[in-house]
Amino acid sequence: MAYLGARPTTNFRVAPTKDTFTGDGSTTTFDLANKVPAGAGSSALESIVIGITISNTSSSGITASVFLDNNAGSNDVHIVKDATIPAGSSLEVMSGNKIVLQNTGSAADVLRVSASASNSADALVSVLEDV
Repeated sequence: MAYLGARPTTNFRVAPTKDTFTGDGSTTTFDLANKVPAGAGSSALESIVIGITISNTSSSGITASVFLDNNAGSNDVHIVKDATIPAGSSLEVMSGNKIVLQNTGSAADVLRVSASASNSADALVSVLEDV
């Protein structure tokens, strides 16, 4: 097939991962498995969160929070705290915003999602990695 300009790359990243959490009746906060990657030789890298959507999978209303645990151990912030999500609905947390997550080579930012009841929410996080 003929191409104009640069040939498209065939080096694709691995498929997105899905975190599955099994509630134990009390724990409702979970760390996402995909942490900000470290560069070669432990150099710093960044990832950009371009979307967060939380859906209520239960038959009653819940509250949900998204928390950024800063890699430096300070400046931790809630992106959204105790937002109400009616049964069968979803909440788009990032609507047009972006969050830069960092990995210093020795510590990485962690995004935490929590819900008021176990087995009640799905979280979809869209991330641009290795930027």
